[in-house]
Amino acid sequence: MRVITGSARGVRLKTPDGLETRPTADRVKEALFSSIQFAIEGRLVLDLFAGTGQLGIEALSRGAARAVFVDSRREAVGLVRENLRRTKLADRAEVVQVDYAAYLARCRETFDFILLDPPYAEKYLENALRTISEIDILSAGGIIICERPTEKPHPGNFPGLRADRDYRYGKTCITRYTKETGGEGL
Repeated sequence: MRVITGSARGVRLKTPDGLETRPTADRVKEALFSSIQFAIEGRLVLDLFAGTGQLGIEALSRGAARAVFVDSRREAVGLVRENLRRTKLADRAEVVQVDYAAYLARCRETFDFILLDPPYAEKYLENALRTISEIDILSAGGIIICERPTEKPHPGNFPGLRADRDYRYGKTCITRYTKETGGEGL
């Protein structure tokens, strides 16, 4: 697993032992970021189920102004911090060890991009999208990128969010939501 492009291009990221964290495949990550590549620079990113931090780190490497990494597991938070050190991007990052629902319950920040790659077997994706919709932490025209296995149904519709596209890459499906606005988005 590596950073694909930008200031940290080619840096190998540390991965976990065991199966608790499932890193996004490089080709899926590359396709995901190619769909938002011109909109990421200078933006604020939330990597809500951070795992290794690879999605938020890729965003920082491509020019995002700042990223917040959230994961409930101590091991995952340690990996994120180590990977931020390896890429020399720690000065533009905040790492928070807390459950995603607790983070969202106290969140007062507005994000331009929210990256959601939760454990596949749980209802975390739908719950996170519902909460994000209710608390309105996505900027006008902001984008949410969700990852799920192809056999898992589409997360659905949520007030204020429009499901733009569904991309399929092998056994992985990426759904892109944008915040509904009266004007142009990012």
